[in-house]
Amino acid sequence: MSEHLTIPENLLPADGRFGAGPSKVRRGQLDALLAAGTSILGTSHRQAPVKNLVKSVQEGLLDLFKAPEGYQVVMGVGGSTAFWDTASFGLVENKAQHLSFGEFGSKFAKATNTAPFLADSSIITAEPGTRPDPVAEEGVDVYAWPQNETSTGVAAPVKRVAGADEGSLVVVDATSAAGGLDVDVSETDVYYFAPQKNFASDGGLWLALFSPAALERAERVASTGRWVPDFLNLKTAIDNSAKNQTYNTPSLSTLVTLDDQVKWMLSNGGLDWATARTADSASRIYGWAEASSVATPYVVNAQDRSNVIATIDFDESVDAAAISKALRANGVVDTEPYRKLGRNQLRVATFVAIEPDDVTALTNCIDYVLENL
Repeated sequence: MSEHLTIPENLLPADGRFGAGPSKVRRGQLDALLAAGTSILGTSHRQAPVKNLVKSVQEGLLDLFKAPEGYQVVMGVGGSTAFWDTASFGLVENKAQHLSFGEFGSKFAKATNTAPFLADSSIITAEPGTRPDPVAEEGVDVYAWPQNETSTGVAAPVKRVAGADEGSLVVVDATSAAGGLDVDVSETDVYYFAPQKNFASDGGLWLALFSPAALERAERVASTGRWVPDFLNLKTAIDNSAKNQTYNTPSLSTLVTLDDQVKWMLSNGGLDWATARTADSASRIYGWAEASSVATPYVVNAQDRSNVIATIDFDESVDAAAISKALRANGVVDTEPYRKLGRNQLRVATFVAIEPDDVTALTNCIDYVLENL
């Protein structure tokens, strides 16, 4: 049985967490959480200590992403899933175009496509493991796609859509990309994410960098009288964020660990440093798979391979599920593939908090399991 295989301790990574989210949390973040125990946790989110914490997060993200003048960090409770509905109510005027090439792009597409007050969405699909490109289309006022498809390990370019109608917005889901993949946010109008991936915090919060055009769009849609549930009201989220707060109570521990992670990234060199680190980690596991006789990167086009989520296929002679079980029994966890993809593969996060040397150790552990199962 694979779960009874003992991997030699000298092969094991120092930290065995490789999950696609929630992700590994650094010790420094836990120290920050302890330090906030009597000054932040258990206090009102409407008072200065918490509002200053929110402001620190907002300013740190603007700095990290080198946001252009006029961009604002907006946040709300509920994670990226809540933001899909929030954007459907408050950002799309009439019609959206979506790129759907995995689980998460398809979910936002479904949200706008089933909204009774919007026109049917234009949905461009591609087989899992590949990606499509956006296409300028008359009448589309929002172009949306994930920068990184967490389910498959495919990364997509972030660029404005040539030939799109004047005033159309580019809305990019960066949940597993933000902080780990390079981006020019000026190519987007809304760059949104939740903090449980590269930012090594917890879910349940969405954050977004809004361009002046997106802020104006939200104001205009709100003025139409379209009914919106209070919890999903984008204008309410924007107004509260300008006051360094959320509409309803956020998780303060999430904000503390997020703030510490942003400061850690900035202190080490910002986004350039972070993206070089994830690229290093990703190159180690992709290189290992390319050299293996039984494994191969799932994403065939090397240019589309994500540097923060690596998906590795195994041939029929290998039971990838048995490898995951053996790894988990030895404290190396969350390498299972995305459940709905149904492939004989491992999915490994290479987020910023994960040490590149631990990725190398993981490949050594996989080799040991392959030799001894």
